[in-house]
Amino acid sequence: MKQTTNTILMIRPVSFRMNEQTAVNNYYQKDINNVLPNSVNQKAQQEFDAYVEKLKSFGVNVIVVSDTDDFDTPDSIFPNNWISFHEDGTVAIYPMFAENRRHERREDILNVLEDNGFLIEHIVDYTSAEEEDIFLEGTGSIILDRVNRKAYCALSPRADEDLFIEFCEDFEYTPIVFTANQTVKGERKAIYHTNVMMCIAETFAVICLDAIDDKKERKNVVKHLKETNKDIIAITENQVNSFAGNMLQVQGANNKLYLVMSQAAYNCLTPHQITQIEKHCPIISSSLDTIETCGGGSARCMMAEVFLPKQSLN
Repeated sequence: MKQTTNTILMIRPVSFRMNEQTAVNNYYQKDINNVLPNSVNQKAQQEFDAYVEKLKSFGVNVIVVSDTDDFDTPDSIFPNNWISFHEDGTVAIYPMFAENRRHERREDILNVLEDNGFLIEHIVDYTSAEEEDIFLEGTGSIILDRVNRKAYCALSPRADEDLFIEFCEDFEYTPIVFTANQTVKGERKAIYHTNVMMCIAETFAVICLDAIDDKKERKNVVKHLKETNKDIIAITENQVNSFAGNMLQVQGANNKLYLVMSQAAYNCLTPHQITQIEKHCPIISSSLDTIETCGGGSARCMMAEVFLPKQSLN
């Protein structure tokens, strides 16, 4: 089992903008009223392309698939919410909260991966849960410690506890459930995706413990991280607002590990936090300002990790 992979699937946007359907519980989105939709999409494409080039320059294998005009899919740039890929050749497909995000699921993307030499043995499809308004948004909702078989999930309107437990039974993970909150206009409200406040790497975890209001739940999360010998790097709620929790460790050339984040996330870290991270691996950062502002997601959300086995050549 590996915690990190060298291959990342990314979807290049064609109609990126603020998605009004997700804004109801993603408090990180902001509407740039004075910017024309075309130029928002253009800026997002520029940020996307620069980000892909930066990852490739460090030896990360990025498979880019362009979004299509077939449907209105303003959030297609965040594929990790609808699909996840696993080392045994299994692909999981997830139920999505926003109706327009359900059109992001495309079978042809699986064909692209097979064309790139990856083996898909089995598909586990949870999307029928949408009929009952039950959602679990992939590795946005679920943070996987793949080596230690632990799965962390902050419950929210987009992360249902029963479905999360079903996922853990199907994929043989120990479920660790908690609620993570943020202050919105003076009220504590559930953070929409676990991956904006938590990241698990091979030897460390970046997490906003302040977001877990329940002391027992917080203690339990810390216990599980310590059991697996993770160096815990704590971030603040203000730093979460700058997407400092939305990070992913990837493999570059020669299996060298890097922690990937946005420029805004990097800029809000303290020198001490940067030193803590760099004890484990170097940092790659890229400017994603338009994507973060309108999409309410960041560097991690844009990367769907491909852990699938390679097809045998015989």
